[in-house]
Amino acid sequence: MNVNALPPLTLLELADPGLPGLESYSPFCLKAHRALRYAGLPYARSCADNPASHRAHNPTGQVPVLLVGAEAVPDSTAILARIQQLAPGRIDASPEALLWEELADTSLNGFLVASRWADDRNWPRTRAAFFHFMPAPVRALVPTLIRRKQVERLVARDVWRAGPEACWRRFGALLDQLDARAPEQGYWLSGALSVADLALFAQLHSLRTPLTPWQGAEVDRRERLSAWLGRVDAATRTASVPLRAAS
Repeated sequence: MNVNALPPLTLLELADPGLPGLESYSPFCLKAHRALRYAGLPYARSCADNPASHRAHNPTGQVPVLLVGAEAVPDSTAILARIQQLAPGRIDASPEALLWEELADTSLNGFLVASRWADDRNWPRTRAAFFHFMPAPVRALVPTLIRRKQVERLVARDVWRAGPEACWRRFGALLDQLDARAPEQGYWLSGALSVADLALFAQLHSLRTPLTPWQGAEVDRRERLSAWLGRVDAATRTASVPLRAAS
């Protein structure tokens, strides 16, 4: 692969959290980062505190968006598919891998959202990390309103409908199942690293931040799952580097 022949790549995303080994608080931006790096594709970063700042490239106002030259590719699943076109054969995308990606992006993500927005133990840290850029009068009101909407969505998704005890009991059961399934060596599926590894890693690694210490500890105490996360982290963290620092 001749990277010099490729169009310039720019990842539109949220602000860098400033934490070693964590490119973004957004698991979907993190997923795109690690896919680009593992594929060996050099890219630039364009960061914003508010995802709506990138609305010109994605009418939904969501991130990440990958600019491939002048082409805007929104949504992390579509971005991984585009990366596979730019670096053929580097990342496996078998039907089974895509099923695991769907589980990560939906079921696992629900628990990540709940851990940050619904869990009273973590909300003060989430509020400070996500809304520090707001003027004080706005920060006194807006985060609470957004949190209320997020919790309503979690109830509608059946993640928080039965309350916190049921949510974290289901979370623990899912981690146990993933730990039993985690490979003792190599990647999630037999053979090369796949979209399953990238998607599952992005959600689980996003739980292992200072925002959600209890949930992170729950992940880390599953030994096989934690060891697999370490292998994916090592394989995807430094394969490539951005062209320039976040702006």
